[in-house]
Amino acid sequence: MLKDKTLMITGGTGSFGNAVLKFFLDTDFGEIRIFSRDEKKQDDMRRRINNDKVKFYIGDIRNYDSISEAMKGVNYLFHAAALKQVPSCEFYPMEAVRTNILGAENVLNSAVQCGVEKVVVLSTDKAVYPINAMGISKAMMERLMIAKARMQDKKSTTVLCATRYGNVMASRGSVIPLFINQIKTNKDITITDPEMTRFLMSLDDSVDLVTYAFLNANQGDIFVQKSPASTIFDLAEALKKIFSSNVKTKIIGTRHGEKLYESLLSREEKSKAIDLDRYYQVPMDSRGLNYDNFFLDGKPEIILSDDYTSHNTDRLNIDEVIKLVSKLDIVKEALND
Repeated sequence: MLKDKTLMITGGTGSFGNAVLKFFLDTDFGEIRIFSRDEKKQDDMRRRINNDKVKFYIGDIRNYDSISEAMKGVNYLFHAAALKQVPSCEFYPMEAVRTNILGAENVLNSAVQCGVEKVVVLSTDKAVYPINAMGISKAMMERLMIAKARMQDKKSTTVLCATRYGNVMASRGSVIPLFINQIKTNKDITITDPEMTRFLMSLDDSVDLVTYAFLNANQGDIFVQKSPASTIFDLAEALKKIFSSNVKTKIIGTRHGEKLYESLLSREEKSKAIDLDRYYQVPMDSRGLNYDNFFLDGKPEIILSDDYTSHNTDRLNIDEVIKLVSKLDIVKEALND
């Protein structure tokens, strides 16, 4: 199904884009398009990859003409372009709206218009019970995807779906690079809240999840990977042990818009999710706007499931975190410095 086909990755110069490009570079794809607005990162990637199969498109998803021009001839699309930093989106919420919602709408509309076969949009655990601008904007992106998937008729050649995952370890803006830098420079490790928990996923996990969705999604599906979690305190302690460091830990309090724990599935989603062993598949709600079933006829349904959170998933102890984190390239490289 990949032979001579064209894949496009929006936000392709980011952490995910680099990982997924590495994964698909040696496949039968005829062309892989990297779409982003950062010419410096594109130039760095072009020099590093040095492969004629990879084409670079400078543009901005906020501009429909920009994305629609690049979309022509694309068969498959991974939409990773987004504003991802929680504090930045808190201070500039309209920028999050313009990129994560309106930009996503441009991507979805142009993909449908150009007859792209499958679109996978990348979402986040922060979209479940969102309390910050980043999570709210990503939740709206998911709703947009589902609404447009619901509108596709049986003749449509475009399948729209989403993946939702927790913190990707060592990605841009995550705490592991920060903690490593603090340890290497002999500074206190700054922790927001020692009881705060986060899911732990690797970049390879995120690529596996998107690939699984790419191969198996039905119209409007959301896919979630089951992931372990750790407290921020245990993560810091694990890194201190890995680097044999005695630096102190300093509690600085939560940042703007941060949660104590994250959720990958709401209780409503969990009640209808299909358990696929490693993943959850949440089918699209395909009901229409006829609410007579609820107001006149009735349809009793009791939701007994809990939500799926970083507080109630498998909790890793410090030794288990050490085993997981030690596999990361950023940790191996820092140990060899």
